[in-house]
Amino acid sequence: MIAPRSLTPDVQLRLATLDDDIGLADAYVRSWDHLKEWEPDRADSWFTPAGQRERLTGTLERYKDGRTVPWVLVEGERILGGITLNDLVPGPFRSSSLGYWLAVDRVGRGLMTRAVETVAEIADTELKLHRIEASTRTDNVASQKVLHRTGFTQIGTAPTYLHIAGAWRDHHLFQRVLNDRAPGA
Repeated sequence: MIAPRSLTPDVQLRLATLDDDIGLADAYVRSWDHLKEWEPDRADSWFTPAGQRERLTGTLERYKDGRTVPWVLVEGERILGGITLNDLVPGPFRSSSLGYWLAVDRVGRGLMTRAVETVAEIADTELKLHRIEASTRTDNVASQKVLHRTGFTQIGTAPTYLHIAGAWRDHHLFQRVLNDRAPGA
């Protein structure tokens, strides 16, 4: 179990739970006008507690299997965003893919930069990963700044990489090498 971490005196990074269904639905509804430019199209159920509970159920099953680590950023009981390490690969690869989002009223305050840095530290010291990869739409400058500030380097560009906001979009690809330890060390 990964312990919660304080990102600021008021904001905590902690593992997601099924009880986050209402808070996540609320955060997505509050911020969708901002997020929809960067996210895949979502069914109406995505914005409901039932839809988020269904998503969380699958995500937490993958967490139990060691394939995903889902966190939420919270201030008291209010969810401000999420960050996830997906597709954890053991063995000689020791890698994972990073995804994150932040509620519109918290953008531009350095909060996601602190969250990404904290997750990278956990990935290195607790999960013993070697590297983390991430991607952003080529025009998502704010997200690219987060990655650059937290030690990621751009390693390429993938044409028509993901279907986002109704179309196939080009993405920049990034990685952060965490350490040079041998697998298992």
